[in-house]
Formats: sequence, C-alpha cells, structure tokens
Amino acid sequence: MIELFKAIILGVIEGITEFLPISSTGHLYLADAFIKLDESTAFINMFMVVIQFGAIMAVIALYFNKLNPVARNKDQLAKQQTWILWAKVILAVLPSVIIGLPLNDWMDAHLTSWQVISATLILYGVLFILIETFNHHRSPHFANLNQLPIKIAILIGCFQILSLVPGTSRSGATILGAMLVGSSRYVATEFSFFLAIPTMFGASLLKITKYLIHGNTFTGMQAAVLITGMLVSFVVAYLSIKFLLNYIKQNDFKAFGWYRIILGLAVIFYFGLVH
Repeated sequence: MIELFKAIILGVIEGITEFLPISSTGHLYLADAFIKLDESTAFINMFMVVIQFGAIMAVIALYFNKLNPVARNKDQLAKQQTWILWAKVILAVLPSVIIGLPLNDWMDAHLTSWQVISATLILYGVLFILIETFNHHRSPHFANLNQLPIKIAILIGCFQILSLVPGTSRSGATILGAMLVGSSRYVATEFSFFLAIPTMFGASLLKITKYLIHGNTFTGMQAAVLITGMLVSFVVAYLSIKFLLNYIKQNDFKAFGWYRIILGLAVIFYFGLVH
C-alpha cells in the first residue's frame, strides 16, 4: 500500500506541474529523492514519463470539442479551422521528434542531475521575468489561435526542443517561445497544451516500448502504481489547467519565474551543501 501512496503523491506533483511552466520532470525527479519508489531504475525512469499521459488526457477532456474537427455543433469554417490547428500542432511537434528521438537516451543518461535541474530552473525563471518585463507595454501580434501562421507554429515547436533538458519545462519552453514571437499569454498557453498531446503520447509510447523491449515486465503492483499515478495526475491536471487559464487572464508569468529561481536555489542548497 505504501507504494500506491507514493504513486498518489507523485501523481499530484505531476498534475500540478505538467502545464504550469515550472518543469514536471524536474519536480518528479527531485521528489523521487525523498519519495523513492521501491522499484527498479528501469521502472522508475519509465514511470516518470508515462505518468504524464494522465495529465495529457486532461487536455483532451477539457478541449475535446475544440479539438474535434468533426464536431456536430461546428459549421464548415470552424471544422476547417480545427483541421488547420491540428496541422499546426503536428508540424510544430516535428522538430522535437527529429532532434529528440536520437538524443533521448543520451539526455536521460547524462543530464538528469540536480546540477542541471537547478541551473535550468533558475535560467528559465530569469527569462520569464525578463520577457514579461520586456512585453509589459507591447501588444501581442497573435491574440487568437486562428491568427497563428504555420511558420510561427513551427518556430514555437523548435523551442520545445529545449525541454529535452531536465528542469526546463516543456510548457515553459513553448510558452516563452510563443511569447517571444508575438503570441499573447493565452494563445501561448493553449498552443502549449495542444503541443503536449502528440509530444507526450509519443514519449509515453516510446518509454513503454523500450521498457518492454529490454526484457522488463509489469507485476500486479507495478501496474497498479502506474495506473494510480496516471489517474491522479489526470484529475489534478484538469484542475491545474483551469486554474492557469483563469490566472493568466489577470496576471503575467513573473510569479512562476520567481518560483523557479527560489526552487533552483533550494535545490543547490540541499543537494550541494546539505545532502
């Protein structure tokens, strides 16, 4: 039962941090230092990625109608716009697929450390504060997803490559990139959500496939731990997404920038000086 309780805690952490620009992977690996699953390293590495699938399902649940190109309540123009949105998402995902697949194993082996995580937490925290300050008196070029040109969508997708480094935050990298190229906070955030669907679905499928190909299997408890983590992350992510969308209507991302900086410094203090 203790393993299921750990899975619940990790699911809550994943659900909160997956779409907030504060790095879910960074938080999960840091949490693992304190809430260590009593499982093999191979299972833990797979769990840390596949648990995110639950959070992705929260996006689909919230945006099902908006993302459904054949919804009955949509007229022909709305259906066409939905197909175009999916084209933008798929094209924007390609850069991280082309770059990420060959580097995936190397990144896991060499960059998953407290030094890298703390550095990226602080770096992108500073960038959020600087970009929000720079944009304070500027009006966005793209205040609606339908206004987002395909070439700009692909450019935003290129920023997603940065999230291959642990602690960066996939949502953080894409939101920053979108704001840099002229998107409003709301458009940047929603497009980041939609990019997560094929990205994390593919990442989860890849991790499970590699896990099984390397001769690993699932015990009953391991399956229960994984399913529990995904279910909890789904519920918490659903609430987290709604919170973030309401929050950015009245606020900027500076608070998340300061949070990242404080957390990064705390990581350095604990792992570098105390641990």
